Amino acid sequence: MEKRVRFKSAWLPWLLVAPQMVIVGMFFFWPAGQALYQSLLQEDAFGTSREFVGLANFERLFSDPTYLNSFKITVIFSVLVAVIGISVALLLAVMANRVVRGATVYKTLLIWPYAVAPVVAGVLWLMMFQSPWGVVSYALQAMGYEWNHLLNPNHAMALIVLAAVWKQVSYNFLFFLAGLQSIPNAVIEAATIDGATPWRRFWTIVFPLLSPTTFFLLVMNVIYAFFETFAIVDAATHGGPGKETSILVYRVYYDGFKALDMGGSAAQSVVLMAIVILLTVFQFRFVEKKVQY
Repeated sequence: MEKRVRFKSAWLPWLLVAPQMVIVGMFFFWPAGQALYQSLLQEDAFGTSREFVGLANFERLFSDPTYLNSFKITVIFSVLVAVIGISVALLLAVMANRVVRGATVYKTLLIWPYAVAPVVAGVLWLMMFQSPWGVVSYALQAMGYEWNHLLNPNHAMALIVLAAVWKQVSYNFLFFLAGLQSIPNAVIEAATIDGATPWRRFWTIVFPLLSPTTFFLLVMNVIYAFFETFAIVDAATHGGPGKETSILVYRVYYDGFKALDMGGSAAQSVVLMAIVILLTVFQFRFVEKKVQY
């Protein structure tokens, strides 16, 4: 039978959630409202004058080929980061769950990258791929493969994807490991007695039981790829070469702080927020149906 908490005072529940609501309102709803209002204005570079232009900023955005190209770049980047990050983390979690001796050290080493700041992650991977002195680029050149992320858009995309995945894989690993450890051993042992191979046990028992965790991480990784990878892009490629790694969140920064187009930058932030909200709603509306609780 479900237990429900009943408060004697009708105001007490509102009083308890008030601090959190103040924080959410101050750091989310107020900035979002300011961005929406500013997206309807046109300001000069110094902020001395402003003019109400309605939806002109949005019309200018969607008639800009470079901005439309940023959509394609962001989709490719987000899919790669989410798919590779979740897949690698699941593999590492399965391997870590089987380790008996030295398991604590192994798990600790896998968690460490999450403590690294995004900008530091971008610089680390940039140094490893920096031609011709980077460790990875030197090894690639020794094998006869010429690496140059400054001129090759595919190399630049690979660089920021690797940095973003490396930064996020620890977060995914923690949740997958917790999910694996919550699966009863009796279920796995029963399948083993029935003659199920390890591969079949994983796809018919383990992975379906991990579907809530996988769905949660899918949502979080999409949000991470859209919002939290700005520092990696800025540190590693600066959106180059030729804006070929200029994802949407980086365009918001570039147009606002470098091009000083405050109205256009605000319009981009509104579009970006709307995209992420729609993607999250889509995932909860359709993808969650595949989840087995």
